[in-house]
Amino acid sequence: MTQLLPAILASLSLLGPFAVHLFFPLIPVLKTEFHLGTAEAQLAFTAGVLAMAVSTLWYGSLADRHGRRPVLLVGLAMFVAGSIISTFAGSFTILMIGRVIQSIGAGCGITLARAIAKDAYGPQLLVKSIAYLTTFFAIGGLVAPGIGGILIDQLGWRGVFGFSSVAGCAMLVGAYAVVPDTRAGTAPSQFGHSMASSFFELLSKPRFCALIAQTACSTGTFMVLATATAVLMKDTLHRPATEYGLYFCLVPAGFITGSVISGRISSRVSLERMLLVAASIAGAAAAIQSTLLLSGYVTPIVLFVPGTFMTLAQGLSLPFAQAGAMAIVPRLAGTAAGVGVFAQNVFGAGFAQIYGLLADGSPIPMIETTSVTVGCGFVAAVTALLTRPAGHVAARGTA
Repeated sequence: MTQLLPAILASLSLLGPFAVHLFFPLIPVLKTEFHLGTAEAQLAFTAGVLAMAVSTLWYGSLADRHGRRPVLLVGLAMFVAGSIISTFAGSFTILMIGRVIQSIGAGCGITLARAIAKDAYGPQLLVKSIAYLTTFFAIGGLVAPGIGGILIDQLGWRGVFGFSSVAGCAMLVGAYAVVPDTRAGTAPSQFGHSMASSFFELLSKPRFCALIAQTACSTGTFMVLATATAVLMKDTLHRPATEYGLYFCLVPAGFITGSVISGRISSRVSLERMLLVAASIAGAAAAIQSTLLLSGYVTPIVLFVPGTFMTLAQGLSLPFAQAGAMAIVPRLAGTAAGVGVFAQNVFGAGFAQIYGLLADGSPIPMIETTSVTVGCGFVAAVTALLTRPAGHVAARGTA
């Protein structure tokens, strides 16, 4: 059964982005079905993302306290229950309840997959494992909107949640049969720390904060690019949605490429060097894009090709930064993974919202926002270098 563990962990990594992105084509359908305004329909998406973000904090800490396997099974059961409630919802209120339960359950995916990978494969293979998992994380977000559209066209909006129910059941059965108890829970008296004190212990360490900030800022860059390019392609360049979709494939492709490269070179490159290289690539790409846009070259190529290199940099750095953050306090690896995923979600959504507030139909707000995210990411990479432990010698993807 242990040979199937990588496949189960990969499917768990798909769970969160799949649940989020599968919902995109549902928003206009729900407006019609339940006679909603745009803001109300959007609420079902936003509430789900926020519920998932907050739940990642709890999953990591609970898994450190009670063990990986039981917490994982409870999370998957919640995902299935929420999907079933949403499938048979007769009102928008019931749908919202089901959607929030589903999203809370989905939060267990990437958080516990990273923690289990650390337990099962050890620190030496952790960067390679996280690179593998984040590749599938990106694939989930890439394919979900298309699958959601097909399901809606063929089965109606309930078909999306019906599919989620079946997929969730398959993951639950697979996890029950395959995932071992890679780390048994520690009794509260032995654990010695409350959830709050665990967070404080991690966040009091400058190196941990730098590594988490690096992943959060790179995710913020991705979310701003995703939001801004959609607005600029539609409102400024007046290009059809199909053309936007084709160009946008370059952006997650860059992330996947970076993740694959990270996995292949994880044993030969130090964490600090990789973060600085990735931050430099993102900075150069952002500078080139900004220069071209300010010179009047507002074209799809200028929007997406530099953006591809920015997300390639994210794929290069994220596995190293996450592995390093999880290794700082080994007994709190699950909590660290949860904080990392939470920061990615919150900072990504936050920077995207900042762009939305600044958006005026020109590329200037995108330039300003990505300059902040890329600049802060570079500062975080330098801070990780300056806070490496005394006597630290070229650690490969660990703290």
